[in-house]
Amino acid sequence: TGPQLNAQLEGWLSQVQSTKRPARAIIAPHAGYTYCGSCAAHAYKQVDPNITRKVFILGPSHHVPLSRCALSSVDIYRTPLYDLRIDQKIYGELWKTGMFERMSLQTDEDEHSIEMHLPYTAKAMESHKDEFTIIPVLVGALSESKEQEFGKLFSKYLADPSNLFVVSSDFCHWGQRFRYSYYDESQGEIYRSIEHLDKMGMSIIEQLDPVSFSNYLKKYHNTICGRHPIGVLLNAINELQKNGMNMSFSFLNYAQSSQCRNWQDSSVSYAAGALMVH
Repeated sequence: TGPQLNAQLEGWLSQVQSTKRPARAIIAPHAGYTYCGSCAAHAYKQVDPNITRKVFILGPSHHVPLSRCALSSVDIYRTPLYDLRIDQKIYGELWKTGMFERMSLQTDEDEHSIEMHLPYTAKAMESHKDEFTIIPVLVGALSESKEQEFGKLFSKYLADPSNLFVVSSDFCHWGQRFRYSYYDESQGEIYRSIEHLDKMGMSIIEQLDPVSFSNYLKKYHNTICGRHPIGVLLNAINELQKNGMNMSFSFLNYAQSSQCRNWQDSSVSYAAGALMVH
């Protein structure tokens, strides 16, 4: 219910510092809030509703094979807090590029990677709830060159201080049900190895180098489900840095759904971070 969810979100946000405000972009998880609600709060607390007027939400596609990016076919996303309006003007600009396809309503409703960010976006922005729009983008399994193309396209939006980018991603999905069981025994228990692997990836993201991030994924195959949205963000940042913009990214929180100690266990990791423009 609305009031219940509202109270939950308020509780998580109240326990967190806003040290990286105003964030121009955040990376935050998209699992059930009971698992990652408190982690995501660390990212959303960095959002400044006083300056943010457009929220781009980039989420990975879990259900449909997609080699490009897709846009929603609806005008409004409902949340238990209040309705969020999709920015049809920006959608129009994106359609014109010919780089996007349309999500079917079914895909739109099935996909949780964007949906899980809607209540948090609504909460973070509630003091200006009638003054902002959202731009949901479903990101497919992009090649590196496509990540670069989309990064270039979104860079001009990222350059605008009134825009916020929300990049939706969980980190390592470990265990038999995810068909991923990388284990570096020198790290100790399995969950320590997972943390070491994730933090290696996180520090590469903090270096803001899309090529290093791609190489890391090729080497370890870490099951970071939002790797393509992250790749698009890193390429957009890269584009702006070439034009002399000074930015830094910091992760603020890391968590795991449970601690894996044996091969039967499984877990999903979560990380929250923020991009600042200096």
